[in-house]
Amino acid sequence: MVATGELIRAMNYVDDMNATLRRICVAIPSMTAEERQRLAEYLRAAQNSIAAALTDLEKAGQ
Repeated sequence: MVATGELIRAMNYVDDMNATLRRICVAIPSMTAEERQRLAEYLRAAQNSIAAALTDLEKAGQ
């Protein structure tokens, strides 16, 4: 299967998100409890966006 430019860009965005999450994980031990809690809340909002994107991808294939 040939990958379009749009697919390659989208996959690069996912790679960027994974790299960012690795950086976040490295910084977690140096955060205060309050900072970790705030970051967890912020990540939960992103989790909802990821779930919505997955749902859209699955719907589009039907």
